[in-house]
Amino acid sequence: MVFLILSGFVSAEEIGKKDSLESGRKFNIAIYPVENLSATPAPLMEIKQAFVERLKKQGFHVLNEEDLEKFMAKHRIRYIGGIDRGIAKAFKEEIGIDGVLITSLELYSGMNPPKIALISRLVSTGASPFILWIDNVGLAGDDSPGILGLGLIEDPKALVEKAMKSMAGSLISYLSTRTDERIDRDLKSKFQPKIAYKSPALGPDGKYVVAVLPFLNRSERKYAGEILVLHFIRQLKRFNHFDIIDPGILRQELLGLRVIMEDGVSLANADAIFAILDADIIVSGRVMDYQDHQGIWGKPKVDFSTVLIERKSRQVVWGSNSYNEGDDGVFFFDRGRVNTAHAMASQMVQWIGEKILRDPKRVEGAKGSRGQVK
Repeated sequence: MVFLILSGFVSAEEIGKKDSLESGRKFNIAIYPVENLSATPAPLMEIKQAFVERLKKQGFHVLNEEDLEKFMAKHRIRYIGGIDRGIAKAFKEEIGIDGVLITSLELYSGMNPPKIALISRLVSTGASPFILWIDNVGLAGDDSPGILGLGLIEDPKALVEKAMKSMAGSLISYLSTRTDERIDRDLKSKFQPKIAYKSPALGPDGKYVVAVLPFLNRSERKYAGEILVLHFIRQLKRFNHFDIIDPGILRQELLGLRVIMEDGVSLANADAIFAILDADIIVSGRVMDYQDHQGIWGKPKVDFSTVLIERKSRQVVWGSNSYNEGDDGVFFFDRGRVNTAHAMASQMVQWIGEKILRDPKRVEGAKGSRGQVK
């Protein structure tokens, strides 16, 4: 009798998991071509195909390439870094797509040790599109060399496979459960902002709609401004306090406003953006340095400033400067070394989110200084 009761409980649990998975499999997905922000030749088709194959293998429905190309041609879609409201509505009403997967490749190097970094997000369709899921991965072949170098990955294809296994697994987990699991990662204190200011007007209990503007790029790295935007979207979405406006919608509205921000966002521009997007906070900033290196020698460098403008007060409620190098705090056997700008920037931006929401007072810089953005 006990055995039968326990068996009943197990069966109920299994049925629940099956129902959840079946619900996820009914989700119709379109996968955009991979946006190449690496500015280098890269296996873009292979990355996209890895998503397609893994999703189909799990029984999820993916729009076939021919129908996607016809849809993109019909609507003259050239920008593959996001979708605007009109395209999102057409995806839903014309071909029954529930979500569009958008992937941006930040880094790819086939030189030994190989490197790859990318950020993917799933955006809902319909009249009011929003980000359902977003995740990132940054890997280098020498991240975990181990004893006698047994953990080294020298084959670029093997590294791409490892990255796609992680990303596709994360997406499949979301589609199966319809929950976005936020994992608190072990943040290293060395990646905190070096100088920061926080206004009391930015409360930890608030709920904010956030527009992340392209960062002004003063570095030699092409697309560094767009890359920082994706990092901020990924890390801020980890917190329930922020609803992030997708870059595709933001781009559409900025083009409509004919806003030109040659030296950052002005207060007049901010007012217009707040009004048309109904946002509570604008995030903007500058990238001074964003470097990766190829081969064994060298180290990544990331240097950027961040400003948050709040709608009600029309004031800067957060300002910070962040800069790090891959060998910061490394003294013995390269322990703690970071091999990609992606991995470093990810922690630097996550620290900003932690400081904004969980620090009740003005934030002290790592060197004991405090700066206020004017």
